[in-house]
Amino acid sequence: MSFVKHFDHVGITVADLDGAIAFFESLGLGLEGRMHMEGEFVDTVIGIPGSRSEIATLRAPDGGTGVELSAFTQPGHEPGSPAAMSNHLGLRNVAFEVNHLDAAIERVGSAGYGLIGGVGRYEDMWRMAYIRGPEGIIVALAERIDQG
Repeated sequence: MSFVKHFDHVGITVADLDGAIAFFESLGLGLEGRMHMEGEFVDTVIGIPGSRSEIATLRAPDGGTGVELSAFTQPGHEPGSPAAMSNHLGLRNVAFEVNHLDAAIERVGSAGYGLIGGVGRYEDMWRMAYIRGPEGIIVALAERIDQG
């Protein structure tokens, strides 16, 4: 029996909400909503009494799983390692299939975000790169290679 009905979103805590929104919008995600969260419900769910945060949800044009960005104002955020690599424990990347990988890399590069390694090619099916985004988030961008 599966308890999972739908994969709704991935949550990422950031210090600069506006900067993180701008980064994901530059890749083509659309801002679905933005709101403040506080009160008994959220305190109970996350286990942090008296918490306050602002959240924003973005989704790709095809819908599907969203990216939920949270910036805490109470308590303040705890810094992670902005230089964490793929072998560090925990959530390490958010992946998107893109059109025009080189153009996507150029666009985020113009905002100061760059490649972690290089652009790899997998069995004449995919071209892929890891970008170090805001707050050290690793974003995997993959482009399907035209087979025809």
